[in-house]
Amino acid sequence: MAEIIRLVDIVKSYVMGDSIVHALDHVNVSIGDGEFTSIMGPSGSGKSTMMNILGCLDRPTSGHYFLRGRDIAGYDDNELAHTRNAEIGFVFQNFNLLPKLTAQVNVALPLVYAGVEEDERMERAAKALEAVGLGNRLDHKPNEMSGGQRQRVAIARALVNNPAIIMADEPTGNLDTKSSYEIMDIFKAMNDEGKTIVMVTHEPDIAGQTKRILVMRDGRLVSDEWR
Repeated sequence: MAEIIRLVDIVKSYVMGDSIVHALDHVNVSIGDGEFTSIMGPSGSGKSTMMNILGCLDRPTSGHYFLRGRDIAGYDDNELAHTRNAEIGFVFQNFNLLPKLTAQVNVALPLVYAGVEEDERMERAAKALEAVGLGNRLDHKPNEMSGGQRQRVAIARALVNNPAIIMADEPTGNLDTKSSYEIMDIFKAMNDEGKTIVMVTHEPDIAGQTKRILVMRDGRLVSDEWR
């Protein structure tokens, strides 16, 4: 399996008063193209910091982050933003949908930043919504949908740019058990089609449905288990 992500000696430090806190403490890991990996750990373990760096939302204090063989740890904000939009789709716990826009327009938003014409944007958004079982909800706004449906819209938005990697931060955290398992079925189907998925979760039953579990504690990677 070809490598898509590699973290080499990644450190992320914050100054807190008189002390320095290492949110990530010399983390080394590689993730292959097409893997479905979950990151677990207690609150404050560094899993969200790791997700932010993997998703190009933040930069490490030191170390190297290779994405498709390019060292992007030193990219400036514009380069990181371009990489994010071209390579990565995001799914968040609280959906992050714009409440006054329809599902279709919400899903089409990443294509605006990519410079895609409106007709094509709307067509691709409709196809992405159909792919997650919401082809009959294109004109519905978020407040007209259940939590599970809103998360499907968020997944469609993550998919619309056809990114290589999906980053999911507690994607089932606000959902009931039935909706959580339905969302996991969508992720597994995406993974079967070749998407690389990295997911932060605190739920062992959700992590257990992924192919690999990384466990963080005190900023360090303490376990790497293949299912």
